[in-house]
Amino acid sequence: MQQSTRIAPSILSADFAALGEEVRAVSDAGADYIHIDVMDGHFVPNLTIGPAVIAALRPHSVLPFDVHLMISPVDPFIPDFVQAGADIVTVHAEAGPHLHRTIQLIKDLGARAGLALNPGTPVSAVEPLLDSLDLILVMSVNPGFGGQSFITGQLAKVRRLRDLIDGTGRMIDLQVDGGINADNAAVVVSSGADVLVAGSATFKGDAGQYATNINALRATAS
Repeated sequence: MQQSTRIAPSILSADFAALGEEVRAVSDAGADYIHIDVMDGHFVPNLTIGPAVIAALRPHSVLPFDVHLMISPVDPFIPDFVQAGADIVTVHAEAGPHLHRTIQLIKDLGARAGLALNPGTPVSAVEPLLDSLDLILVMSVNPGFGGQSFITGQLAKVRRLRDLIDGTGRMIDLQVDGGINADNAAVVVSSGADVLVAGSATFKGDAGQYATNINALRATAS
């Protein structure tokens, strides 16, 4: 059963000089999750933040920290991110040799476990793990940078995953990340997504605009 639409602002598009204030602002503006993109300059062509920044941000919001690890190898770093305050840890199917072990490590540490699918990663990567996952993330851009255009072809993947999730009877978040805005949010949700990651669409304007931006996404997706 598809859940109500939730908005997860990606702080990759926030003002890094005032990151704590930005996290507080989107929390107050009605966000549901705080989406934190971690990139290593190896698995993806960009370098962002590590556990120390997440730990520093943790006191600024009571919302779930939705930490998307675009790093490889990923297993050695998972305990540090959970200890820093990650509530959800999402890894990529290609980020380690033993994906089931990676998912179990996340859950054993007390966090919710997510699996991310790049545009070129098939739905079949999810199927052996459906009984363990709490979140599935469809990348609607190639990971590495914010501000990219939405890849429309990923909607078919969202629809297939919606059917798979509904078939389990489990409450698994179906999240879409990349190029989400008020123009395409409705079709993304109608295809089956229930969590929208939105960086540029949330953080445009000043902090006083964030609630309007989040409400616009939620309204078009309802």
